[in-house]
Amino acid sequence: MIDLHTHSSASDGDLSPSMLMEKAARLGLKALALTDHDTIAGLEEAKTAAGELNIRFIPGVELEIEPEFHIPAINGEFHLLGLGISGFSAEFLEALTFLAGARDRRNLEMVKRMNAAGIETEYDEIKAFAGGPEGFKDGMVGRPHFGAFLISRKIVKNQEQAFRQWLGKGRPFYVHREGLEFKKAVRLIHQAGGKAVLAHPMSLYVSWGRLPALMASLQRNGLDGLEAWHPTATVAACKRLEELGRNLGLWVTAGSDYHGSARPERKLGYTAGDRKIADDFLDSPEAPPANPPR
Repeated sequence: MIDLHTHSSASDGDLSPSMLMEKAARLGLKALALTDHDTIAGLEEAKTAAGELNIRFIPGVELEIEPEFHIPAINGEFHLLGLGISGFSAEFLEALTFLAGARDRRNLEMVKRMNAAGIETEYDEIKAFAGGPEGFKDGMVGRPHFGAFLISRKIVKNQEQAFRQWLGKGRPFYVHREGLEFKKAVRLIHQAGGKAVLAHPMSLYVSWGRLPALMASLQRNGLDGLEAWHPTATVAACKRLEELGRNLGLWVTAGSDYHGSARPERKLGYTAGDRKIADDFLDSPEAPPANPPR
């Protein structure tokens, strides 16, 4: 059993990178990718822990991508996984700094909208939910932390309700966040020795009729793989995505998108349909190396 999409307290997960690896070891996972949102802060700690626990570690990141005028079919959120990254250039680090700033600007606007709606708070109060009990105390703030705040105020019962009513796209507190241009993100991932994999394709909100052409276009512009198996999709949709990916010659991956208590329905090592993620997904020649040199 493996997992190619997880988050730690370096972004919006509960567990510190080392605690995440310890949990993976207890569950018997053989390989795990840490793909925190727009940050590589947890990779070194995770790599060290993975080595001690004899887990194949795949350093990664999940980048926010800006839908562009020449990709008009995308109506949802566009995220790109960089798997097997190492040796980060100054340009790569500058891109992460830009994304962190974009996240802060988005979060401040969300706080402003909450106050306007009569839910009085300050950004520091939201920040207090970031990092987890044993993790990065100044962890990156994401929408799950806003969800945790709404739960603490008893405005919602759980994260699912928070996103459905307030935080999801089109909801009152949703604010678009700036992302990287797709070709630039792919170039930076490739320069870091990694593979560019489209995360949870169903969140693009692209019709099945238009998806093959879009995937082919992204592939021509450097896309290496797609995450066909994700817990937010149905098993039938995942099978269809896997077939599409294999027909295009893309590396097909699977992940849990594990966060911890913020998304309790997502279990480490499991994906859509509560299926275990088999190590077959690492058999592809496109798979990144284990523990690449830094």
